[in-house]
Amino acid sequence: MNKSDVLSYNIGNNITAFTTTRNGGGCSLDNYSSMNINPFCGDTIEHISTNKKLLCDLLNIKQESLIMPHQIHGTDITIIDNASNYSNQFEADALITNIPDTCIGVSTADCVPVLIYDKKNKATAAIHAGWRGTLKHIVELTIDKMHSTYNTNGDDCNAVIGPCIGVDAFEIGDEVYESFYNAGFDMSKIAIKKEKYHIDLKECNKIQLMNKGIKPENIHVSNVCTFTEYNKYFSARRLGINSGRLFTGIIIRSETTF
Repeated sequence: MNKSDVLSYNIGNNITAFTTTRNGGGCSLDNYSSMNINPFCGDTIEHISTNKKLLCDLLNIKQESLIMPHQIHGTDITIIDNASNYSNQFEADALITNIPDTCIGVSTADCVPVLIYDKKNKATAAIHAGWRGTLKHIVELTIDKMHSTYNTNGDDCNAVIGPCIGVDAFEIGDEVYESFYNAGFDMSKIAIKKEKYHIDLKECNKIQLMNKGIKPENIHVSNVCTFTEYNKYFSARRLGINSGRLFTGIIIRSETTF
């Protein structure tokens, strides 16, 4: 596995922020091919273990320092205060930490991965924002949690919205449209009408970041649509739920090692 096998984001000094791709030199097969490290989507334990080692070797971290929750499309936010406490499976859809050399991350295959770095207080967040989590304002809730835990303020933060399904591919039913409307979203900014409604999940989450004070120029938004680029990025809508997942992670480095 090489550095070219991951997308890297420049959001802070001594910060490693990245998203894996399908074509990362891993050993998984078929719809998991090739770089899948998610143990909750049906891939073999042997392939997951090998792929995780490849990624951790590339990142120059211990395998126990890579923290990935079992995501349930909720709003549970876990504070990672000691990586060794989270070696077993646990449920959460967002992680926050200020522990150096610990990789927190989330898995996605059309849902929106969001990373946040508070450069003043040296704290990070990794958020899984599917449409249900987006609807529940998980990004705003996570920033609130960072504020209460690390005294984070939005104007001190940089953020990444990673690869996810694009607005042209994310067709929804009227009931989902109504749910976003009832949750207070400005539909003129996030929805378009074709034969059916489409919602721009990237814009939904960018708005949440800005609502908490993160400046637009400090938000990197990926132009990747996982649905249309499924050969390079996993897409559950395109490949089915029994397929691999991208991993989007962030590390505070005690020294520059990546």
